[in-house]
This record gives sequence, structure tokens and C-alpha cells, in this order.
Amino acid sequence: MNRAPDRLYLLDREFNDPAFPRSTFYCRDCILVEGLLAMFPDRTAHLEVIRVPWPRPRPLVVEAIGDANQNLPALVFSDGGFVNDIKPLLEALHTRHGFPEPHP
Repeated sequence: MNRAPDRLYLLDREFNDPAFPRSTFYCRDCILVEGLLAMFPDRTAHLEVIRVPWPRPRPLVVEAIGDANQNLPALVFSDGGFVNDIKPLLEALHTRHGFPEPHP
């Protein structure tokens, strides 16, 4: 039985913050998840990865999980619900998609 993919929202890999005009940045948690995706590409079969720009509002995220939940990364479950805190997100990637667990 095929199920709809979970949707994984990540920030663009590199972005600018107008408050710091001479610097570029990355999101530490998003880069961690990007690394998992790169190291275990066979486990992404039921994931739709959506990269969004850094500035808020983030319309795709707002549409999916609401204005108050724009913290990324966010994993939106195909069967309802979501996580957008890194520890529960990594646990969900493990239990729902077979990624290894982080070492304690």
C-alpha cells in the first residue's frame, strides 16, 4: 500500500540576514537533517523535501502548519500532525523512515 509522503521543510542551505549584511548563514538543525538525507538517500522514499527561504513569513510552512509554527526544520506527517523541534524530529525520522538514531 502506497501512502502519501511526509513533508520535510528545511531552510535554504545558505541565507542572508539583513541585520548582518556582510555575512551568510546556515541553520544548524537544517544542516544536520541535510546530512542525514545525504548519508542515507535510500531512506527518503516516503519524504518530500521542501526547501524554503529564510525570511518570515514562510507561506508554504504557514499553509501546512500555521503561522505560529514556522520554526524549521519541520516534519509534517502524511497522516496528520507535525514536529518542528529537532529531537522529536530526529526520532520521527528514525521511527517513520528508518534513519539511525543519534547516539546519546
